[in-house]
Amino acid sequence: MAGGGVGDAYGEDRATEEQLVTPWAFSVASGYTLLRDPRHNKGLAFSEAERDAHYLRGLLPPTIVSQELQEKKLMHNLRQYTVPLQRYIAMMDLQERNERLFYKLLIDNVEELLPVVYTPVVGEACQKYGSIYRRPQGLYISLKDKGKILEVLKNWPERSIQVIVVTDGERILGLGDLGCQGMGIPVGKLSLYTALGGVRPSACLPITIDVGTNNETLLNDEFYIGLKQRRATGEEYHELLEEFMTAVKQNYGEKVLIQFEDFANHNAFDLLSKYSKSHLVFNDDIQGTASVVLAGLIAALKVVGGTLADHTYLFLGAGEAGTGIAELIALEMSKQTDIPIEDCRKKVWLVDSKGLIVESRKESLQHFKQPWAHEHEPMKTLLEAVQAIKPTVLIGTSGVGRTFTKEVVEAMASFNERPVIFSLSNPTTHSECTAEEAYTWTQGRAVFASGSPFDPVEYEGKTYVPGQSNNAYVFPGFGLGVVISGAIRVHDDMLLAASRALAEQVSEDNYARGLIFPPFTNIRKISAHIAAKVAAKAYDLGLASRLPRPDDLVKYAESCMYTPAYRSYR
Repeated sequence: MAGGGVGDAYGEDRATEEQLVTPWAFSVASGYTLLRDPRHNKGLAFSEAERDAHYLRGLLPPTIVSQELQEKKLMHNLRQYTVPLQRYIAMMDLQERNERLFYKLLIDNVEELLPVVYTPVVGEACQKYGSIYRRPQGLYISLKDKGKILEVLKNWPERSIQVIVVTDGERILGLGDLGCQGMGIPVGKLSLYTALGGVRPSACLPITIDVGTNNETLLNDEFYIGLKQRRATGEEYHELLEEFMTAVKQNYGEKVLIQFEDFANHNAFDLLSKYSKSHLVFNDDIQGTASVVLAGLIAALKVVGGTLADHTYLFLGAGEAGTGIAELIALEMSKQTDIPIEDCRKKVWLVDSKGLIVESRKESLQHFKQPWAHEHEPMKTLLEAVQAIKPTVLIGTSGVGRTFTKEVVEAMASFNERPVIFSLSNPTTHSECTAEEAYTWTQGRAVFASGSPFDPVEYEGKTYVPGQSNNAYVFPGFGLGVVISGAIRVHDDMLLAASRALAEQVSEDNYARGLIFPPFTNIRKISAHIAAKVAAKAYDLGLASRLPRPDDLVKYAESCMYTPAYRSYR
């Protein structure tokens, strides 16, 4: 029974428990298989007793090394590579060879390795996934599997799945349609769920839904690993997704978190609104990004002063990220001021590829842009919009590099003592402006954050450390909070709780260095605090099924987190 309340049909309460284990489910004559099992393999760290007990004598060199020494050697080897993609391949090889050492490496060297296993390097990995593909790392569900998706799910060896990250590969980062090769994204995201959020690796399932691709380069690439056909749309697409969502619930139950990742705008909003009432779903591009950016803004207010409602916001980009962030800002503003959300939205302006979103354009707008169409004369360019609206906060989610030009940034600096500038598009080449440009063009006055990492900037004898508004701050802790509370639905208030929890983790020392996000070195502690706040909100809203409620949710979250230290085998 789960904590004395709910029957635990899916073994979720045993999710992150560490037990002394026997790595064999059957008797064996040789430990050769053990050395090829990434979950139990320890390489040269097997003790003398373990080598005797598990038939490893002679299969390993005689020396015994600690996990710490293995880690030191691997970091030395990784640093020899000059090409980032080679580091990515080396890390993926390690994950397939020795799972615990992979996570130990990632946790202990998070700031150095996060850009390798996730953005920006994962983007290049997805583009070349067909060429670097070695072993399958998740489930591939394609149009060929229609009518058999439940059977396909049953082929996955793990039964107690808690988090699924799924993509259809149509909008991978800022790189567009990569089809089946988008698998690098769910794999990367879930490795962060484990390393940063402590969700057990065997409870994570990466899935790519292959409905074809419209990318001509891939269709003509002999090494492409997906269906070589144009993308299915309309009824055919939605029927496949409906079957998938039904099969997931049937196979893994009500409490499996399904994270939609890198779907194109039109599908992302539809899927989130369609399934948020019946499934435990989360879209990181819409909700995760919004939660992190809102945390950055709450922290930035301590530097620039005022409340959320005192500021005016202008976005370049009105897709999933832009409208998702805008909506969460308006929601938090409404909660703080008791002003209806419709009125709060009037403080937020969006510019898309056709110019400022205004009332006169409303009829031609996609449904998710319509709430942001305010009364104003049409404006074609971002510079015109900045000069007319005079925002205090400028946020870029356009996916187009160098769009915050010198004129735009200087205009922001001309009517703001401390202009807040977030250029959030990934990877680095798509960032709306660089950290150096933001600080130089504002004479060091900007409060700056970006989506991909930038190095510290020297300007007139002072060092400025740019913040990174990385979704990895929120989604691992958010997922852990959902899992430990047994939440059955995601509510917007849980996202707001995550934002506030992240903003609370920024220390006075961080502010003194110009940071509005805490350093990644503390990420597991940060994740535990976010998980506790998210779980608390789930309990308050009556959405949690793990009863009774733990007294100290932070301690409970920490106790549930997976740790990658080697275990001793009987």
